[in-house]
Parts: sequence; C-alpha cells; structure tokens
Amino acid sequence: MEQKIHMVDLISQYKDIKSEVDIAINKVIEEASFIKGPQVKEFESSLSDYLNCGHTIACANGTDALQIALMALGLKPGDEVIVPAFTYVATAEVIALLGLKPVMVDVELDSFSILLDGLEKAVTTKTKAIVPVHLFGQSSNMEAIMKFASTHNLYVVEDNAQAIGSDFIFESGERSKTGTIGHIGCTSFFPSKNLGCYGDGGAIFTNDDHLATQIRMIANHGQKKKYYHSVVGCNSRLDSIQAAVLNIKLKKLDEYCAHRNKLADYYDGQLSDIEELIIPYRYKQSTHVFHQYTLRVANGKRDALKEHLSANNIPCGIYYPLPLYKQEAYSHYVTQNFSLSNTEQLCEEVISLPMHTHMTEGQREYIVAEVRSFFDD
Repeated sequence: MEQKIHMVDLISQYKDIKSEVDIAINKVIEEASFIKGPQVKEFESSLSDYLNCGHTIACANGTDALQIALMALGLKPGDEVIVPAFTYVATAEVIALLGLKPVMVDVELDSFSILLDGLEKAVTTKTKAIVPVHLFGQSSNMEAIMKFASTHNLYVVEDNAQAIGSDFIFESGERSKTGTIGHIGCTSFFPSKNLGCYGDGGAIFTNDDHLATQIRMIANHGQKKKYYHSVVGCNSRLDSIQAAVLNIKLKKLDEYCAHRNKLADYYDGQLSDIEELIIPYRYKQSTHVFHQYTLRVANGKRDALKEHLSANNIPCGIYYPLPLYKQEAYSHYVTQNFSLSNTEQLCEEVISLPMHTHMTEGQREYIVAEVRSFFDD
C-alpha cells in the first residue's frame, strides 16, 4: 500500500490550507483575542449566511449545543423528548442530564432516520420535543416531522452534527439547509466532522429571535448584560483560534462535500453488485454529504469483514454497535425486554469505510479490492 489509510485524513487536508490556517491562528495569538475575538463573530455571521439562517450562536461543542437548545425551550423535569434509538449517545445524554426523559424510537432500515410510525406510538401528554438526527450525512424527513410536531404542539431540535451542508428538499421543490428547519438546530465541529475545527466546537441555529436571545444568555452564564444574570446558564463558547480555522474551512465546505460524494459514487459503483452488501440509501428529499459511508452487511458477516479489513490495514468503524436502550446508563428508561427491530438489526449490520477528502486513487482501489476479496473467498 502506497501510504497509511486513515478513516479521516486531517493531515493532508491541513497541508492544503496550511498557509491560510497558520496566518489566521498567528493573528489570534498576536492580538491575544483568544475569547470572543472578532473571528467568532465573523464565523457566526458567515455560517448564518451559508445556511440562510437568522441566528448562529457558536458554543464549546456539539453536546453543549444540544443541551443549551433544550434549556432554551424551558422544559421541566419529567418532560419527555423523543429520540432515535440508533444514534450517538450525546443525543440522549443531554436529555437525561436535564432531568428529562428520553423516549427512544426505532429508525428506518434504509435511511437510518427516525421512524415516523415510531413518533405516533411514542407521543404522550408529557411529550414536549423531538430530536431527529440527520445521521451519516443526509436529512431525516423534516417535512413530515415538522407536520407531526405542529399537530402535537411539539418543539423540534435538529441534531445536525453529521449533515451540515446537506439540503432538505420539500415536496414543493423548496430547499432548506439541515439544521434550519426545526425550531432549533445543533451541530458539532469535532475535528473529524465535514466542517471540523482543531479542537472542540459547536453551534446552535434558529430563526426565532426570542429563542436566539435565550440561547445566547444560557451559553454565557445566563447573562444578557455583564454581571446581571437573568437565567441559570452555563459557560460554553467557541474560542477564537477554532473560529479562525472554521472561517477558512467554511469556504471549502461545499468542495469537501463534493469530494466525499465522488468517493461515495466510486464505492457505490464498485460494491453494488455484491449480494451480501447494501450500499448507502440516497433519500430523494435530501442531498447527501457523506460524513460516513455506511454499508450494511447481511448474513451475520459484518464482524468478520471488519476483522478482514483490519488485518489488511484498512480502518473501518461500527457506528453504532449497541442501541441506546441497551446502554447501561439508559436501560432504566425502558421496560424489561424492550426491543426495536430495525435498530437491533442495524447494530449488527452497519460498517463504515474510510471517507475523507484526500483519498488517493490507489487507496480507494485497495479498499474496494479487499472488500471484494472477502466476499469472493
């Protein structure tokens, strides 16, 4: 193999933008504008423009973004929030931390997004919000989710940590960026994300002026005016160095997503004829930004494929191996023997191949050849 394969190659990406990044970081250091520097305000404004969104509030990380969003809604302990059971733990974690109850529902086998039938079964008089997760790079069915939420008078908080840059396409043909359709949207700038910084970072989006005011206060110790605290808040902010990096990367986000789609198309073309593999589903009402390229492996061969790829120096990921309700920390939120069939099946079948903007032709050919060799044996 010509060089080591990475799940995400941040080193090569950095080398492409090194001069711009180094200048931007040095400027922050030279100005000593480490906290709330002009770079943060510039980034918030640029990201709002990119998303066509009224307000962007940067914060310390994606988990904080979700927590602050729920705090801004004024939910009370015991209120219920519906979440997909097949997702990263942070989605449910913040609900539990606030004394709310995560109500876990099944997802669609093909798109991995929250199952609409599951919403109908899960809603009660205590339900106050839904947190749809735009998993692996494409949108949930936001048109149907918003209609359901409106009918039941529920808030919608979009977990957009994996799909920033994706468009949801309404039946009318109108498009909106994911994260801007619900009452509040949240994202993460963890380094491996499509739009990632060089540390931790996150952001919250809303078109609601009142919610934006609440979110800004909560993220800043509950204060609108310094030393005058209107609500109980927290300390969650994006530092200026991270904002400086993100200002550069935001300009290249669409290019990065196009590279990911090109690699996904290659994988599709090379792997779609393997009977025991199911390539990623492309939802017609969403563009895909391929944060992950996630296959499903039939006939119980997923773990063996993972071992084969690892033995041949090809990294891969299993996102996610266990449903939320089987995690020890969240098992008490469900009844004994609680089970969601699609979620359980996906946890046994999914595997993600390397996906990034700097995959070489030789690397992608090697990955495909080793996947095919496993099924040919």
